[in-house]
Amino acid sequence: MSGKAINLEQGKVYMRTRKEGKKQVTAAAKAGISERSGRRIEKGELQPGSKQRRNWRTRIDPFAKVWDSEVVPLLTKNHQLTPITLFEKLQKDHPGEYQDSKLRTFQRRVSEWKALSGPDKEVMFRQEQVVGRMGLSDFTQLKEVMISILGHPFVHLLYHFRLAFSGWCAVKVVHGGESYTALAEGLQDALWRLGGVPLEHRSDSLSAAYRNLSKDAAEDTTSRYRQLCLHYGMEATRNNRGKGHENGAIESPHGHLKRRIKQALLLRGSNDFPSEEAYVEFLEGIVGDINSRKQDKIEQERQHLQPLPLQRTADYTETVVPVSTTSTIQVKRILYTVPSRLIGERLRVHIYDSRLECYLGITRTVTLPRIFASDHNHRGRQVDYRHVISSLVKKPQAFRYSQLRDDLLPDETYKTVWSWLDKELEARKACKTMVGILSLAHRADCERQLGEHLREMMTSSTLPSLLELERKFAPKEQIYVPEIRVSQPPASDYDSLLSSCLPGVQ
Repeated sequence: MSGKAINLEQGKVYMRTRKEGKKQVTAAAKAGISERSGRRIEKGELQPGSKQRRNWRTRIDPFAKVWDSEVVPLLTKNHQLTPITLFEKLQKDHPGEYQDSKLRTFQRRVSEWKALSGPDKEVMFRQEQVVGRMGLSDFTQLKEVMISILGHPFVHLLYHFRLAFSGWCAVKVVHGGESYTALAEGLQDALWRLGGVPLEHRSDSLSAAYRNLSKDAAEDTTSRYRQLCLHYGMEATRNNRGKGHENGAIESPHGHLKRRIKQALLLRGSNDFPSEEAYVEFLEGIVGDINSRKQDKIEQERQHLQPLPLQRTADYTETVVPVSTTSTIQVKRILYTVPSRLIGERLRVHIYDSRLECYLGITRTVTLPRIFASDHNHRGRQVDYRHVISSLVKKPQAFRYSQLRDDLLPDETYKTVWSWLDKELEARKACKTMVGILSLAHRADCERQLGEHLREMMTSSTLPSLLELERKFAPKEQIYVPEIRVSQPPASDYDSLLSSCLPGVQ
């Protein structure tokens, strides 16, 4: 039919009919085309199904008068300018001439110019992974799900280690941010669990760890990272700052890991865990499933790994702090209480990601849970009433206006008890009773049970008596009375004794 393009099916029908020995006129009629078109198909002058591309415009170019004079110079000067930025500039410079409906056309023009005349783009060179060569570390955050411990949000990161060849991976919960301590602790845990060491360790620039450090502190961290890798015989490498694709062998698995975690939480039916240990066990189950699917490649790679050193190296930072007269130390803007017997001493503190280990000389005296300030403008406290209760019992009235009063109360139950006592009792007696309750909780190691009992007493509006609480919860001192058995010898034994001492006596 005149004016209608011949499609591919018509061409096939025509040629099939011709191969059957039919004449051109018959084949053309069967295909629904003209006899002349049939001859052109046979000569190769016409390709059915192909549409000739036009090389002329069907509409007037709306940007003809500004493209070469205004747009191209801007793109040439700075190729990072986006089409929307340039289009809005045209709208400001030429009011009323360029409506929003022309934006898509302009975007195509800019995209075409960048492809034909713009700068070269960065090429991604896919790497062949060599067995036993590279292990990678990075930190990631669960953004789409909120994990909670006993109903309270659990803010954390995940340290992720992975072997590039086999895909063996390990995950560790990180309480603070990206730091050398978290990297060193997580990396060593992963290597000892793996049972070997790759030739090279790749990490990102850890900009979050260095952002607020001085130049000397950042260089010290870099040096310690290199020493860590040297201890394990690994070459320490980093990807370029801002070039996440250079760490692609772990950046992409981040997404796979987080999707698995999300799906496992959906199957579990809850994002709330009874403890951090239960959450860690949940993650280890997921990581175990991932590794079990790659067991063959993992065993192959293990044969090419370097042996582990004889022992781990330091995976902590160290500082020396004095113990003040308030029985506290300051570590990284956080106030910690320590046992009052250490007042006046200087402690060497090993700072791990999740704990502080305090040493007096070479003796470890106390281990404290590490906490982190909410942001860089605030300070925090980690107060344990057990450290100072012996002194507080001697002067209970110091409790009322102590700067640490609310922190000395171990949980919300005890805070509610204090509010109740302070309201119902005379001020001095309220302080004495509250301090006595804390002392009993420490001595009898019954903090939870005592708290539950006090909650029941509040419900029944029964004021507590320290004497009654002592009788109920204080450990009873048991006096050990040894059992002595005395056996009476028979009289005949005495006769034998006398006969041996006095000869001739019968």
